[in-house]
Order: sequence, then structure tokens, then C-alpha cells
Amino acid sequence: MKKILLAYDGGEPARRALETAGELARAFHAPLSVVSVVPEGAGRPVGDPREDASAHARELQEAKRLLAEMGLEVELLEPSGDPARRIAQIAEEGGFDTIVLGSGGRVPIGGAPRGRVSRHLVDHAIATVVVAR
Repeated sequence: MKKILLAYDGGEPARRALETAGELARAFHAPLSVVSVVPEGAGRPVGDPREDASAHARELQEAKRLLAEMGLEVELLEPSGDPARRIAQIAEEGGFDTIVLGSGGRVPIGGAPRGRVSRHLVDHAIATVVVAR
């Protein structure tokens, strides 16, 4: 593992993924970046808290603090778009060879079944995908 991307949304599965990513980054002396994608797209109700950029910024700061407690410095990324596609795109464009994420978010995104993001990444990402449960 040379470069790790952690997809983080603040939920319990994401916290398990954070611990896993932190352990991997330490073990492999790999740089770690944390991404929280602000969802965009049709079909989302106006005022949906999942689209609140400030909530994503808070999640990223929480991840940064927790990883700092593990002795790690991280890069924070806060793009917008479809979470599954943006994470795969960021991994490819950023040269990440590993993506770590939880088994499902706090709530289904846009009514999609839990695990939609992890399923997409397993099926489409060019990086190794680690799904923490």
C-alpha cells in the first residue's frame, strides 16, 4: 500500500474504516487522505442534511482529529457530486492504490440501498477496496 484514501461520513461503519485506514497507513508508512463527498443530484429533498457542506466539513475535521490522535497527518478532500463516482474518480486521478470505507452510510443516499457506494467501488474502482464492517 502506497497511498490510501479513506471515505468518511462520520457514521459507525466509517469510524471502523477510519481505524482500519489509520492502522494500514501506520503499518505501511503510507500517506492518508480523507474524503467526504457532498452529494448532488436530482431526487434529493431541499434541505436534505446529507447535502449540507458544513456537515461534511465537520466530519472531515472529526476524522482529522481522530487520526491525529493515532499520530497521523492527513489531507482532507471535500468534493461534491455522486459519492460513489467521485470517490472512484479521486482515487484514480490521485494515484491512490487503496480505498477504505465502511460497509454502509448512516442513511441510504437518495433512498438507495445501504452499501451502494461500497458496491460501486468494489465493482468499478481501479484501487484495492477495503470495506470495514
